[in-house]
Amino acid sequence: MRPVVMPNEESLPPADTRFWGHIADAHPGDWSYVLNRGDEALDWRLRAIDSATVSVDLETFLWKPDRSGRQILARLLAAADRGVRVRILLDDSFTLHEDLALHALDEHPRIGIRIYNPYRHRANNVVLRQLFNLGDFSRVNHRMHNKALVVDGVAAIVGGRNLADEYFGRAPDFNFRDLEVLTAGRGVAGIVRHFDQYWNSGWAFPVGHIVRPPGGAPHLDDMRRWLAAQSEPAPPRDAAALEARWREAARNAQPGESTFFSDVPARDDPAAETEAPDQLAEVLTGLIDGARTEVILISAYLIPTSEFEAAIERAERRGVTVRILTNSLRSNNHLSAHSAYRSHIHRLVSHGADLHEVKAKAADRRLYMEEPVEGKHLGLHAKVLIIDDDSAYVGSCNLDPRSLKLNTEVGLIIRSPSLNRTLREALAVDFAPRNAWAVKLSEDGSLHWHGVDEVYDAPPAESPMQRLEDWFLGLLPIEDQM
Repeated sequence: MRPVVMPNEESLPPADTRFWGHIADAHPGDWSYVLNRGDEALDWRLRAIDSATVSVDLETFLWKPDRSGRQILARLLAAADRGVRVRILLDDSFTLHEDLALHALDEHPRIGIRIYNPYRHRANNVVLRQLFNLGDFSRVNHRMHNKALVVDGVAAIVGGRNLADEYFGRAPDFNFRDLEVLTAGRGVAGIVRHFDQYWNSGWAFPVGHIVRPPGGAPHLDDMRRWLAAQSEPAPPRDAAALEARWREAARNAQPGESTFFSDVPARDDPAAETEAPDQLAEVLTGLIDGARTEVILISAYLIPTSEFEAAIERAERRGVTVRILTNSLRSNNHLSAHSAYRSHIHRLVSHGADLHEVKAKAADRRLYMEEPVEGKHLGLHAKVLIIDDDSAYVGSCNLDPRSLKLNTEVGLIIRSPSLNRTLREALAVDFAPRNAWAVKLSEDGSLHWHGVDEVYDAPPAESPMQRLEDWFLGLLPIEDQM
């Protein structure tokens, strides 16, 4: 498959309106506001889209047509109806069964949808899609894991959340603890340039170039009727109320210079080694190499590459404290990822890392999901680095080979002592023994998992079968794909 050739389409100039001017007056310069809870993160997405007057640019890895996904879609459609240009950039991993809906939505004159690095053969069955594209595996194995939302070229949301109920605390069984920042100021210009780079990369295919709808396929009017029947009615757009909420967030936000970093999209071939998306990995490694006193690593999937593991150990030899929070066996939604991580635990702890694993039944999981929480499990999905007392990274990049070498990733590095403190305060509860296992090394060299009043000599598991599956997957040579 060759890259598509399209005329360049640039971002529109930032909106210069009284609305955004009043918000800038509330907090001049760069600022970042932490979106710690799922409900707040969803509310701010809807509020941001409702605030747009010129443009909305959205990129995401996963977008489900569930309650949250439909709400976001309905607001984007409403924005386009009032004249806002909406550009949506999707990875192709989770578009199965959605081709016709995306094609129908793309009929809107103010909405453009592009699919990054698409599968050539688009069978509507996950097994058949994989089989039909086996000959192209080395290309489609590289995915776009980016997540960002930019409104009017003025404000943005960047972080780890995909667009689905479990990322906003609404799923009935399993929800994620995630984290993002809402940001405004000069740093947003970097996000805008990044979006244009991907949109015009040649590997972002207009949906009409790859989807051929059959006769009787749904059209835009069908999408409207479906959304009206399935979605909660949106409240009337109230510019004064929107401005008041933005001004409140700006006043409560943390000042500090923010710089956006991302991997470079492929030019000729995503499978080419010379085009490997490893630029952000070098930036994050540099952050750790520059740490003076402390590094806090938050990663849903922790399978450090040899380069990243070496950076952690260099920091420890310099006397830097390294604290880590990742998923446990029970909280990890990808068992194979835990199996690969398991082989790194002893080395991480023996070299001095203070390692913690999120409990699926964390005592404070109600912070991240709707009531009732009884019977619901929690998993970690946040991707955060806190460096010393003045810097932080918030983005989409896990500390595993897939994020560091295979997938494209994004994130903000924010130089701000006050944001650093805010993140520490927000994450302190997640390290507490009631919410996470502390993995410690005994005098005889064995590992133990410590809770409040309990200690295990093996990773706490849901069942003996889960432990057996974890062991078996650990035997497979798949770590480089995790």
